[in-house]
Amino acid sequence: MAITAADVKALREKTGAGMMECKKALTECNGDSAEAEKYLKEKGLAAVAKRSERATTEGRLFIRQDGNKIYVVELTCETDFVAKNADFIALGEKMLDVIIAKGYTSVSDELKAMMEDLAVKIRENMAVSKVEVIEIPENSVGSFYIHSDKKTGAVVVISGSTSDAVKTFAYDCCLHIAAFTPSYISKKDVPQSYIDEQKEIFKAQMDQDEKMASKPENVKEGILIGKINKHLAEICFEDQMFVKDDKKTVIAKIAEVGKENGATLKFITAKLFVLGK
Repeated sequence: MAITAADVKALREKTGAGMMECKKALTECNGDSAEAEKYLKEKGLAAVAKRSERATTEGRLFIRQDGNKIYVVELTCETDFVAKNADFIALGEKMLDVIIAKGYTSVSDELKAMMEDLAVKIRENMAVSKVEVIEIPENSVGSFYIHSDKKTGAVVVISGSTSDAVKTFAYDCCLHIAAFTPSYISKKDVPQSYIDEQKEIFKAQMDQDEKMASKPENVKEGILIGKINKHLAEICFEDQMFVKDDKKTVIAKIAEVGKENGATLKFITAKLFVLGK
């Protein structure tokens, strides 16, 4: 069967494979376009399988709010070049459409298949690494932010009011989280095992300090407690100094915003998203 340039072009548009690959596939399959498409997909899958051990340390975060839910999708790939590829970006947005329409709350077989189709086309190891859905309760507001590198994002949900001022504050909190990358929302969320480990580290540092060694034990204990409290204030979101008012902690600022709006506000969600973590 004669293979025309139009046949090759049509197969290329369907598969994204090179002109020569499409011509070879059509030749191998006696001009049968459907068989040639299958042939190229199998070849692409084989190429992707060979790369399956390669690290997917690049990628992109996609976040969207729809109604009372905020949806987060993380796609990973091998190279920054692919992370900026128009097809890769379009796939992330399409996945959000599918997740919202079908109510997915985790990575599904359908989403994996969508990712596989693009992986075959681009021939790079990639994955749907995360799907998360965050609900916004009644009488609450939600907001999100994605940094310009698309690798860092944040979601904040605050209960107690739906006023515009509280919505603005929630967005500012997202900016704060992306900038200061807190590990915990509040001190009560910090595991005791982590605190004990930090105490051992600080104590070892103090023992190596000659000036500190001569101080009474009760004084050293007070200094140790001070160091722990300072460290917790640095890693806990509510105790950090607010990004837009460095004279107040986040917890003091939410109380202030609540008072101004005649409401008692509370953080329901304050979450940092970092690609690969």
